This record gives sequence, C-alpha cells and structure tokens, in this order.
Amino acid sequence: MPQHRGWTARLADWWGIDADWVRVPADPPRAFRNDAWLGLAFVVVSVVGTELGRSIGYFEDEPAPPWLLYLLAAAGAAPLVWRRRYPLVVLSVVYVHFLVVGLTVPMVTILAPLQVVYFVALFSAVAWARDRQAMVLVVGAALFAMFAWLTWQFAVGAGVEGIVEQMGLADEQPGSVNPALAVTLYNLLVNFAYFYGAAVAGQLMWHAARRRERLAVQAETIERQTAELQRQAVVTERLRIARELHDVVAHHVSVIGIQAAAARRLLARDPGAAAAPLETIEGESREAVAQMRSLLGTLRGMDDEPGDGGSRAPEPGLADIPGLADAADGLDVQVRVVADPGAADGVPGPLGLSLYRTAQEALANVRRHSTARRASVVVRVEREVDRGSPDVERFPHGYAEVEVLDDGRPRSGSSGTGMGLLGIRERVATHGGVADVGPRTTGGYRVRVRLPLPEERP
Repeated sequence: MPQHRGWTARLADWWGIDADWVRVPADPPRAFRNDAWLGLAFVVVSVVGTELGRSIGYFEDEPAPPWLLYLLAAAGAAPLVWRRRYPLVVLSVVYVHFLVVGLTVPMVTILAPLQVVYFVALFSAVAWARDRQAMVLVVGAALFAMFAWLTWQFAVGAGVEGIVEQMGLADEQPGSVNPALAVTLYNLLVNFAYFYGAAVAGQLMWHAARRRERLAVQAETIERQTAELQRQAVVTERLRIARELHDVVAHHVSVIGIQAAAARRLLARDPGAAAAPLETIEGESREAVAQMRSLLGTLRGMDDEPGDGGSRAPEPGLADIPGLADAADGLDVQVRVVADPGAADGVPGPLGLSLYRTAQEALANVRRHSTARRASVVVRVEREVDRGSPDVERFPHGYAEVEVLDDGRPRSGSSGTGMGLLGIRERVATHGGVADVGPRTTGGYRVRVRLPLPEERP
C-alpha cells in the first residue's frame, strides 16, 4: 500500500529543494539587459522619492546631509541590476543594506520605493535561484533576521509606548485589544504578509515556469510523434503502391509474353500477320515503363522491407466503385458514372485503383467523422478537354475523376489523425493529378481527385 508522505517532504517538494530543474531566462542577454534598465529605474525613483520625503518633512530630525540620504537610497536599489544573474547575492546585499541603514538612518528604509526594492529582491531570489537548497537557507536567514530585528524593535517598551502616545491612544482603548499590543501585532502581521507574500509569489512563479517548460517539452515530443506517424502512413501507402507496381509489371509482362509467343509462331507462316502482336508488345512495354516510372518516383529513398504476405487477388478498379455503396454500413450512398460509352474501360488499372481507394477512404471518413446520413459519389471520365480550359496543359489527353460529397457536419470527439487524407494526396502526387479536399461553403465535405489519362492508342 502506498504510504502518505509527511508534511516535511511535501513542503520540501513544493519549495523544489530536490528538484533537478534549473530555471534560466529564455534569452539571457536580453533578460540581463532588461534587469539593468530596471535597476537603474529603481535607483532614479529611490533618489526622487528621497527628495520628495525631505520636502514632506520625513527627515526633519535626521542630522545626515542630503547627499548621504541620496547615496543610501541609490545603494539600496542598485543591486537589482543583477537580480536574475545573481539572485541570492542580490538578496543578501539588499537585506544587509536594510538592516544597516535601518539601524542608522531608519527613515530611508521606510520610503515606498525602497520597500518595493526589498519585495522585488526577495521575490527574484525565490523565483530565479538555481540552487534551491541554497535559496531556502539564504531566504530563511533573511526572514529570520528581519523578524528578529522587528522583535527587537518592538521589545523596547518605550518605542511602542511612543507610537501609542503619538496616535492619541494612551488614555483610552477604542477596541478590545490593548493599544500597545495591537500596534505590535499589527506591524508583525503586515510584515509577515509582506515578506512571506514575496517568497510565496516567487515560488509560484518558479512552479509556473517549470510547468511551461514541461509543456513545451511535451509539445515537442507530440510533434515528433505526429511526424513519425505521418512518415509511417506515407511508408504504408508507398508499400501499397509498391504492391500495385508488382501487379502492373506482372500484367504487362504477361501480355508481352503471350504476344511474343504468338508473333514467334506467325513469323514462320505469315510474317505480315506478326505485326499486330509486335505492335501490342511495343504498346504494352511503353505503358509499363511509363507506369513504373510514375510509381517508382514515390518509392525512392525507402528502405527495403519484407512484404506482408497479403492476398494476391486482383486489385479493384474504376468499375468496382459502385460496389462501395453496398458496403456503406448504414450510409445512403448514390453512385453516378459520367462518361462516354466505353471510356471508363480505357482508364489504366493503376489510375482506376487510385480513384477506387480515394472513394473508399472518403466514404470511410464520412461514416467515422461526420453526422451525414447520405453521400454521393460521381465518377467522371473525360477524353476531350476544352482547349480554352486552364486544365488543358495538365490534362492534355483527358482525365478520370472521382468526387465524394456529403451534407453532414463534423462529429464532436471523432477527429481523426489525417493519415487517410495524407494517403490520398500521396496517390494524387504519384499520378501527377490534383486534389480538392475540404469543407464546402454550402455545408458538408468534398473530396475530389482528378488524374490525367495517358495518350489514347488505337
């Protein structure tokens, strides 16, 4: 059974005593430059505050010359120039200044600018100290010295009685607490909130900085993992294309072998009749080379990996797209083919397979991630492209296209990884086509892929 940690262990953990994380500025030169400007600003404000205090009458009973007052005020604020470079040293110097000046020229230490300086020094020491154990020791010593000094100050009865008389409370007791005791407790409470508030605020800032860095590291890790998943998706898609390449080569080599055997037999009996099979061999070889060149363009740079031993059944093609409506699993799918008679039969197998996979993936995404209950699939095969169309250069011999539309909205909590769409774009790039994937302005989602057809041979 897990044991509960003691309060000392929890306290040490909160103060980061055993933490192995070190807080450093994101841009040290800029941070140290900003600290220099901050320290100089506090020096100016402290000197101006001292002069304003003289004008108000704070130093009427002070025999020290004005230049000494200015010097003491500036000396108390100047260490903030190094508050993030040497946070514990700055804290020690500032609080020694507080004790020494408080015992000799106490009115300087109660000026508002220097009160802010003491707060900032303590806050910075806790928020930026790199050695957390040394921080606890230095901050603890500083706080102990401050409260020892305050205790000594209030332990002198004449000092407290003087404050009570000055406030006109010597002869009457407005509240339930003795005025002398109330003055003592009130000042201790204010100083407790002041000093420990600075320390706690600094530690909270330290924790916030550590959380931000951890989140940044986690974000980088997630980004790397996402990139790796995308790479794996590309590799998987390319392996599928490699299997298609095997089918392409096997098909064309088989045709070439059959036609070559026929031509060999005809050459002996009727040389003229052998021209037809030889022409078929020429066309098949050219088409095989063109398709292999297109497919191999996406497979360069891949490491050789063993096959998965999958089924060698014929790959689906353009004619199999209507069959996707039967496997829609509750989704009402309407399939329409827009093509001249026989035009779909002239679409090469690899192009038909890519269009089939596109429609298959798009319909799967509709079922998984959309509220749509119906979808439409339109297959278009166009051999004649309008010469005035901007697509004539990309599709000089026509194109084959599949478009999947739905009228739903994204289903909450079902966002995918995007790997399927990445595979679609990979296939489109393989064949030199174009893809239009995204939400429609009228509602729903569109996946449209258009692939160029090869030159038609007689």
